[in-house]
Amino acid sequence: MRILRLTQDTIQNILTDLLKRSPNNYSEFEGRVNEIIEEVRKNRDAALFAYTEKFDGARLDADTLEVSEEEIREAYSQVDEKLLEVIRKAKVNIRAYHEKQKQYSWFDSNTEGIMLGQKVTPINRAGVYVPGGKAVYPSSVLMNIMPAKVAGVSEIIMTTPCGKDGKVNPATLVAAKEAGADRVFKAGGAQAIAAMAFGTESIPKVDKIVGPGNIYVALAKKAVFGYVSIDSIAGPSEILVLADETANPRYVAADLLSQAEHDELASAILITTSEALAKQVSEEVDKFTAVLSRKEIIEKSLENYGYILIAPDMDTAIATANEIASEHMEIVTANAYDVMLKIKNAGAIFIGEYSSEPLGDYFAGPNHVLPTNGTAKFFSPLGVDDFIKKSSIISYSRDALKAVYKDIIQFAQCEQLTAHANSIQVRFEDQEED
Repeated sequence: MRILRLTQDTIQNILTDLLKRSPNNYSEFEGRVNEIIEEVRKNRDAALFAYTEKFDGARLDADTLEVSEEEIREAYSQVDEKLLEVIRKAKVNIRAYHEKQKQYSWFDSNTEGIMLGQKVTPINRAGVYVPGGKAVYPSSVLMNIMPAKVAGVSEIIMTTPCGKDGKVNPATLVAAKEAGADRVFKAGGAQAIAAMAFGTESIPKVDKIVGPGNIYVALAKKAVFGYVSIDSIAGPSEILVLADETANPRYVAADLLSQAEHDELASAILITTSEALAKQVSEEVDKFTAVLSRKEIIEKSLENYGYILIAPDMDTAIATANEIASEHMEIVTANAYDVMLKIKNAGAIFIGEYSSEPLGDYFAGPNHVLPTNGTAKFFSPLGVDDFIKKSSIISYSRDALKAVYKDIIQFAQCEQLTAHANSIQVRFEDQEED
């Protein structure tokens, strides 16, 4: 990995470089994505079948598009019992964590005849997209479905690509069943997003679409936002490790590579106050890369977006970490909790040398669907809040409104909205003028 001294120019160049990976910078694909969306919107199932055959090599129809109970039973017979046990353990942790996020309706009244409140209601139907392609992601199934279940969503629809044989990966299907998906469809890419956004003869329209995917999926979610809600427009994976001389270089190197192996656009950054650690980590990265199975992807990722930054002091290191606002951040320092309190921008924060990033990906409980490309400055991880909506409750008695109605009329008249003023005034037409 390249080792750089941290300067103002260095960080600005890196930030510019990282932002090149944003889905917002892939406008050359937008025309094709919009064409797919319009085709599915117009021709519905027929378009979905055609694109599935074109992109996935599978010939489906109305009878085979939806995963059957028989296919789910077959999937269970193909999944290793030990993996099933791990999926169930992870599900317990994920549910327990998200249960703590639940919000409840509240109402507050006073003796003047005013009642105000907030009504919390889960969305009716959620759509979950689970990618296929380069890898299998049963963990993403759990992370996207479990908060929706905790929130109380009435129906959860899942779409995921199938293979040329028309089959979905068994681990993905088992995870969907365990998490509580109501229906699973064999559809991938922009066409699956369009199907959930507008509905087809087979796939019902949903209220919100969540889940990561490739650039076509990301741009499709961006295009349908407004017709439905979405969680976020996810970019490539990221990890930033903040470390000092107390960190174990082998651990740090291994953790950096855990994200670099995702794809060629993944970002892995170490910020450290120790020049010795920087050199040791770079050496360990080379050793690990030589023997890891996804060597070519890792090498390309590190060549494009891998950095080791040497900071003059911890305050500068922290400020830089906040500016980058990474999806995953590990803190491996002598005073890790003190450092954590100074971190303002990060999707998920892992504290201490035994809190490796994959712990969050698979098992600990917090969601691994996280803001990327610096959006941790204003976005949060996927959670129960993504699957609820809130209604404001307002109730005034006649006496309560009488005490303030002239104030409201004055506001309305100031804005020249006479019908607003009238809707208040009409209730007090019998009142004598002062």
